Amino acid sequence: MEPKKVIIIGPAYPLRGGLATFDQRLCEEFNRFGSDASIYSFSLQYPAIFFPGKTQFSSESSPNNMKIFSIINSISPTNWIKVGTRLKKLAPDVIVVRYWLPFMGPCLGTILRITLKNRHSRVIAITDNVRPHEKRLGDRTLTKYFLNSCEAYVTMSEKVTRDLLEFNQSKPIRQVLHPLYDNFGSIIRKRDARAHLGIDQQEKVILFFGFIRKYKGLDILLDAMADPRVQAIGVKLLVAGEFYEDEKSYLDLIEQLGIKSSLILKTDFIPDSEVKYYLCAADAVVQPYRHATQSGVTPLAYYFEKPMIVTNVGGLPKLVPDRLTGIVAEPRADSIASAILMFYELGENYFIPHLRSEKQKYSWANLVNTIFELADDIQK
Repeated sequence: MEPKKVIIIGPAYPLRGGLATFDQRLCEEFNRFGSDASIYSFSLQYPAIFFPGKTQFSSESSPNNMKIFSIINSISPTNWIKVGTRLKKLAPDVIVVRYWLPFMGPCLGTILRITLKNRHSRVIAITDNVRPHEKRLGDRTLTKYFLNSCEAYVTMSEKVTRDLLEFNQSKPIRQVLHPLYDNFGSIIRKRDARAHLGIDQQEKVILFFGFIRKYKGLDILLDAMADPRVQAIGVKLLVAGEFYEDEKSYLDLIEQLGIKSSLILKTDFIPDSEVKYYLCAADAVVQPYRHATQSGVTPLAYYFEKPMIVTNVGGLPKLVPDRLTGIVAEPRADSIASAILMFYELGENYFIPHLRSEKQKYSWANLVNTIFELADDIQK
């Protein structure tokens, strides 16, 4: 089968965040392959009471020449039937559906079950998470309902592949590397990025980037910043991302540790147009996660050729070869502090050749080819 019409089901503009950015870049790649690709996104993604951030919507301009239909209501069964019936009649060759949260299981699972009654469309899920980072009662039931509505799966880490195998042993699964986010603009000089952000050119700066949630371990990194060895070399931590939980505990910890002067806090949502400045201003990116599957921050760092300090959890150590593209530490403050010191001993330039070599593996074309191959394997 040579797929022609492709529909991606997942967040897209005017919704914001990494999932929307990913879906739009994937849609663009499908169209580069000659497909007729579009995105079916949400008119209501999360009820406001369940959304931890300040807003679900982007302040950026809409992506050019991209068909986005914001029609899915995540909490309305009547809407699910309506959308499923519409997709059934459209009969796309391939449906690519994003799955990242059990809350979405009933909505997406119902839409797909109705769509598959056309006996033509192939449904492939990109499973970002199978086990959620924050566990809740009923997660397994909701995830099983969704997974049973799909015909094949793409994962981006061994951890998610293992989790998926606990639910399914019979349907095809393919693992690929998370492609590079190459849609945030070109690499710019560090001095220009720092001038834009108002950061001193002489500072040693490490970056924590992305939404702030418990599993991402920012509190562990704050403890590491208070380590006398880190304080002695004068490292500054740039925190760029919105709090997705109560910020008071973090601010109290900063006060308690006495490290306010060692921090640069930019704790609002970072628009796409500003992302390059934060990555390019830093010496290294730190991911002090308590647990992880894959991380969208990793391919972002690869694209901007920034060494990483990551913790030895989930898929991170395989994505960031130790002492080649970064340094792997344990998810403890003392270990992360030692990794920061080691990074500055080796120097940023030590990692650049390895980063440039490794980043060649992170291809959007590879993901699209994998999806098409899976679609060909699904028997109707």
